[in-house]
Order: sequence, then structure tokens, then C-alpha cells
Amino acid sequence: MSDKESTLKLVNEEYEKLREAIEGLSTDQLSQVWFGTWAAKDIIAHVLGWEHEMTALMQRLTRGERPTPEGVDYSNGDEWNAKFALAMAPIGPPTVLANWRQTHMNFVNAAKAVPDDRYGEGKTVNRVLEASGYGHYREHAGQIREWRKREGI
Repeated sequence: MSDKESTLKLVNEEYEKLREAIEGLSTDQLSQVWFGTWAAKDIIAHVLGWEHEMTALMQRLTRGERPTPEGVDYSNGDEWNAKFALAMAPIGPPTVLANWRQTHMNFVNAAKAVPDDRYGEGKTVNRVLEASGYGHYREHAGQIREWRKREGI
């Protein structure tokens, strides 16, 4: 299996685990604040935000362009996280989840379009897919599962 195939397989597996972690939660449960000032809906909104941003980054990589637009800095993750969650704050959980499904498909399709030779240890696409993909999903799936266990849901 190529590095691209194994990385995309990992993205899919960890996405499914995050999706399963929120599966069966009611709209009220998805809206219940428990993670600082965030609810599960807000966690998904910020995951969606990162996927959206990184979809564009991977599209630029595919075209052979610089991954980050001039003047854009992703180094302040907390600022971006807050921006992504705030943008989706007025939107109900069912719509956030529907948007996430679509955004995730776009994210995966953009990753698939990146040429095979752009994949490999330490390469930009691998770092993006770990930070905004499988590593991100794994982090939040665990937090949501722990919360559900504490709450008995």
C-alpha cells in the first residue's frame, strides 16, 4: 500500500470513529456545553472549519502552488478554532452535521487529487492530513466518548 493509500485509509478510519462518537446524540445533547465553552456541535464546527481551510490548501498543492496564501498564518490555532466555532454558532446541530459531511467529502477528494509523489513522511500533505484529519478526529472522538461516559449517554 502506498503512503497516499495508507494515509487516506487512516483519515477514513478516524473520521468514522469521530462520527460514531457523536452518533445518536440528540440536538439538545449536541448543544450541551461541556468542553470549556463548547458543545459537541462546536467541536464538529471547528473540525469542519479546518477541513474547509485545508481543502483549499490541498487544492493549491495539487496545482503546484504555494500551500498557504500570501498573508495567511495558521500558527495561531486557538484563534482559528474560535473563528470556526463562532461562524457556526447560530446554526443548529443537524445543519452543522450535514455541512460537515459535505465538507469532509470535499476534504478527502482534495487529498485524493494531490499527486502521489507529494505524499511521504514530513511532507506537507501528510502533516495536514494528520493535524486537520486523522489526528484531529482521534483527539476529539476520545474527548466526546469520555464526556458521554461521564454523562451516561
